[in-house]
Amino acid sequence: MTEKKKIYKKFVKGMWLAFAAIILGIPFFIFTVKINLFNLYGGLPSLDILENPESDLSSELYSADSVLLGKYFRQNRSPVEYRDISENLIKALLAAEDYRFTQHSGIDFKGLSRVFFFSILLHQNTGGGSTLSQQLAKNLFKTRSKKYQGLLNKIPLIGIVIVKIKEWIVAIHLESAYTKKEIVAMYLNTVDFGSNAFGLKVAAKTFFNTTPDELSIAQAALLVGLLKAPSRYSPVKNLKNSIKRRNTVIKQMYKYNFLTQQAYDSIRQLPVTLTYKVENHNAGPATYFRSVIRDFLLKWTKNNGYDLFEDGLKIYTTIDSRMQQYAEEAMQEHMKNLQKRFNAHWEDADPWIDEQDRAMEDFIDTTVKNSALYKSLVNKYGQGSDSVHIALNMPKPMRLFSWKGEIDTVLSSIDSIKYSKRFLHAGMMAMEPHTGYIKTWVGGINHKFFKYDHVMQGKRQSGSVFKPIVYTAALDNGYLPTDEVIDAP
Repeated sequence: MTEKKKIYKKFVKGMWLAFAAIILGIPFFIFTVKINLFNLYGGLPSLDILENPESDLSSELYSADSVLLGKYFRQNRSPVEYRDISENLIKALLAAEDYRFTQHSGIDFKGLSRVFFFSILLHQNTGGGSTLSQQLAKNLFKTRSKKYQGLLNKIPLIGIVIVKIKEWIVAIHLESAYTKKEIVAMYLNTVDFGSNAFGLKVAAKTFFNTTPDELSIAQAALLVGLLKAPSRYSPVKNLKNSIKRRNTVIKQMYKYNFLTQQAYDSIRQLPVTLTYKVENHNAGPATYFRSVIRDFLLKWTKNNGYDLFEDGLKIYTTIDSRMQQYAEEAMQEHMKNLQKRFNAHWEDADPWIDEQDRAMEDFIDTTVKNSALYKSLVNKYGQGSDSVHIALNMPKPMRLFSWKGEIDTVLSSIDSIKYSKRFLHAGMMAMEPHTGYIKTWVGGINHKFFKYDHVMQGKRQSGSVFKPIVYTAALDNGYLPTDEVIDAP
């Protein structure tokens, strides 16, 4: 046998050994990851957790007539079912994220091949190879968190490989436990759209004030585009990027025959029209009531083994949404007019005076010293430090309340306190006498800027409201409605 033949034979033998090692080694490696051999790779979610997943859901507070008053949440998320999702959104999602979703069982080998040859070998970015099922595994079970890390995860390249294999394993389990429609719905309920909108239902309301089943093609494409990078493609912060990404999704829909050429050409020219409003604890009806009842709910949930901010509770109250709306509108209209009269009377003079109409010189100074800002500055610089005085008098950008809308301005902290102290305040509550049910609760003029609740915290003498009680007692004791009595104690 010649030397060349020997070398060739060794080469072929080596190639077969390498091929056999790969064929046998990969399944063995995946198996060791699955069982977390010697805790090298970190654990995986149990089958019980995979079949009964939990995601943080907002608890919802309802009026007696079943109108949503507000939510309690860490992540603003409300679930939506597949049947309530627009077909436009489903098509946009599949076109942009996982076109072969209905054809694979959790792992898209064609997609992986594309990533390997183009992205890794040729350094051409053609997108990732993760399926919707893999992305759901990452979002829902936090497969990349410290909870599931092992001894080898800190090694850069090996750590990435381990994470990917884990997501493959979890994705296959999800595909065997759920239908394709259930996986899509679960995915859309877990993803982050930015602007404190977690899940499709909240995103549709936040950006377009609509429901998932009413999303147009352009709206659906914009929301799906946000999934790539919610901040970078935000239509509020980065409109040009958002339109470019939306049109990329629309192009993918055309590429995979979800859209005709005519529809594609038409929709990509449309402007972005938003009805943008981020849900928060200062917006919506009965804001003061929601803050008061939150303290009660926190105690109740703690005593009964629930988490108010994650367990998706539905809480029903005695508030009547229509009466609440009328009460809030009446408060705003009346206080706005009173404030106008107040300002016209005092003009530039300080309204903080004593019984002898003398200016209370220490009023603002006392108010400042009772503020949280003053106390934090004293803790930082020390009592009597000049730095405290400098910080309180230093102008800075701030947003202030006004009856004509919020004002962006530059003021010192002391001047902003003087400004706020010139506002009139009020509170009102309506209760059903026979049941004790509270039907309306308006604690102040604006919950965002004035947290003090004049219903719960305010201590005032009852005034003429007490007269019916006195008169009823008089009638019960033999007086007639026509009797006259001396108006004296």
